[in-house]
Amino acid sequence: MSTDTGVEENGPTTPTRIRMELSEDGEMWIITDEDTGVTTQGETREHALEMLDEAVALHAGNGENVDDEAALLEDLGLDPDEIEEARAESEELPEFMQ
Repeated sequence: MSTDTGVEENGPTTPTRIRMELSEDGEMWIITDEDTGVTTQGETREHALEMLDEAVALHAGNGENVDDEAALLEDLGLDPDEIEEARAESEELPEFMQ
């Protein structure tokens, strides 16, 4: 991907086309993998590239399984009970996830 050396064990990686720009307020770098359309951001150019590598890997299905959803939610500062109640109230995804 974008921050690697371009060489894997079996040879060079596939070239990746990215677009990177500084946000209007100048505080974040916004980066898009043009092949997948995946976009993310980072506080520095290097951080944005690292975040893009992770986002593209997740997009490709290379994420980690969540064994304990409640523990993960708590680690993220979310109340698992509130999440469960919200799911019970509506089966629709929030607008930003549609």
